[in-house]
Amino acid sequence: MNDVILSRIAEALTWTGRYVERADNTGRILDAYLHRMLEDPWRDENVACRSLYAILGVDAGGSRVDMQQVLDQLAFDARSTCSIEGALGAARLNARSAREAVSSEMWECLNSTWHALADQRLAARRTGPYAYLELVRRRAALFFGLADSTMSRDDSWRFVVLGRSLERVDMTVRLLSVRVLDAAHAPDWPTLLSASGADEAYARLYGGFGDTPRVAEFLLLDRDFPRSALHALTTAEECLTALGRPRQDPARRPIGRMRTRLEYLDLHALEEQLPLLLRDLQTACMASAEAVAERFFPYQGPVEWAQEGA
Repeated sequence: MNDVILSRIAEALTWTGRYVERADNTGRILDAYLHRMLEDPWRDENVACRSLYAILGVDAGGSRVDMQQVLDQLAFDARSTCSIEGALGAARLNARSAREAVSSEMWECLNSTWHALADQRLAARRTGPYAYLELVRRRAALFFGLADSTMSRDDSWRFVVLGRSLERVDMTVRLLSVRVLDAAHAPDWPTLLSASGADEAYARLYGGFGDTPRVAEFLLLDRDFPRSALHALTTAEECLTALGRPRQDPARRPIGRMRTRLEYLDLHALEEQLPLLLRDLQTACMASAEAVAERFFPYQGPVEWAQEGA
């Protein structure tokens, strides 16, 4: 197998991990906001929807926004990888192009999920999106569980986990950035915990629900919670180390610096440093992703995946 094919397989695996993680995170965020709006019917729907758009980097425009418009754009739009359906479709296409590297069970998980989305989307318009969002969360967990249990711990597995880890840091930073930097559209701390799948883990650690800025400390610095920025950065650095990247490598260096910075951060200064820290985290992940692409995917020209029939 020549280097170009190997490069494309590595790229496909990395983006498979990123896209499945993106769909999972987007589903969790939408579910948390929907439940919060049900619990508080007086909440301004337009403000809540604009907060969702801000988290995911989507321009809300100047007109009023409602939850159905948000779902159409962030859950059901198969043309955009910013939406759940678009991300899962892209993950499926990338996994199909790397069939020799992923297990058959991982492929079947993605393929069956993709074909189940149409019926779930129709049901969501009649009875609400909760079953649709639950399907996405469960299948994403199943996919990564199958990756851990059916793939050898070789470079193929490392590229999947590296993609997942970089996307996980990016989504955590997006959630916290809206809370810290955009007060007009800011979700409350309990919503942030729920959107990160961290509410129960936080409650077990601190003996209560998150209603203080300590949530930011947990989501950034907890060593044991797998969705924290520190845990995901550590995992990404381990993958890059195993892929043979030296400390001064452009892909590993920004990740290692931010991981070290988080490990030794003065907790008393966290609130003051948080805006700059979030920007630096996002910059580091972007720099690492670009360096990974330059090092491991050095072919010329874009990849065009052929569309597959139903």
